[in-house]
Formats: sequence, C-alpha cells, structure tokens
Amino acid sequence: MVMCVLFICLGNICRSPMAEAIFRDLVKRENLSDKIEVDSACFSPWHVGEMPHKGTMNMLDRQRISYEGMKARQLHTRDFHDFYYTIAMDDQNIEALQAFDRGSDNVTVAKLMDFVDEAEAVNVPDPYFTGNFDYTYDLVSKGCHELLNDIRNKHNI
Repeated sequence: MVMCVLFICLGNICRSPMAEAIFRDLVKRENLSDKIEVDSACFSPWHVGEMPHKGTMNMLDRQRISYEGMKARQLHTRDFHDFYYTIAMDDQNIEALQAFDRGSDNVTVAKLMDFVDEAEAVNVPDPYFTGNFDYTYDLVSKGCHELLNDIRNKHNI
C-alpha cells in the first residue's frame, strides 16, 4: 500500500509547496518513493497554476531541494479518497478542512506541527504575510521529519 500525503495551505504557493518539496526530498533520500507519494493543494483559487512563491523557491534553492514541476492547485473532494494523510499548516486550514465536504472519513487530518513534540509554534506562519521564509522553513522542515518518522513507525515502512 502506498501512503499518500497531501499538504494544505491557503494559496499553495508558500507553505504547502515548501512542505511538499521538503517531504518529497526526505522520502527520496530514504529510498521510500515507491511507498510514499506527496502532493500539495490550497483552498483558494487565487494562485492556481502558479509556481511556488519566489521566497519559497529561493529558500528551497538554498537548501538544494527541488520544486520542479510544482504548480498551485485547489483541493478537491477526490483528494480525500486519494490521500491517507491531509496535513494543514494552521488552525484556519484545519477549520476549512472540517467544513469541507470530504466525502470520506478515512483520512488522517492534522496540523504539521502536531507531529513535533514541544514545538515552538502550533501553527506554521504564512511567509506570504510575514516575509520570514527562514522561520517557516525551519518549522516545516522539523514537521516533515517528524511526520515521516510517524508514518514509518505507524505503517512499518
């Protein structure tokens, strides 16, 4: 069984594509690409079809993490059938997910920082508004590492 992980944020140009790229890089480095698939999406239609934000691309370039082929897309009901994990960046995203007609309850819905013990923040702030891509990267990177550990432990991967 392939574990499919979907990262969610408001516009799918800053936080969720950053998480998708980092998590995909971790999965690749751990030789788990045949066991875990990764994607990202958004609630709003504002940036659909756009590449990640320049700040996200610059941060990923500095870390030598690929974002090739990534474009913003909107969340669809079918995603709740296709993805085992739907990982949100903040409380607002969780509220929107809870209100969304998911069509299925067989998906794990959580915030990324829920996977980090004693996390310094409960939400990943949106660098689109804060401008602080370094801080967002640090939080997302920690969350992605811990999420991968959680998936590996729960599913014996």
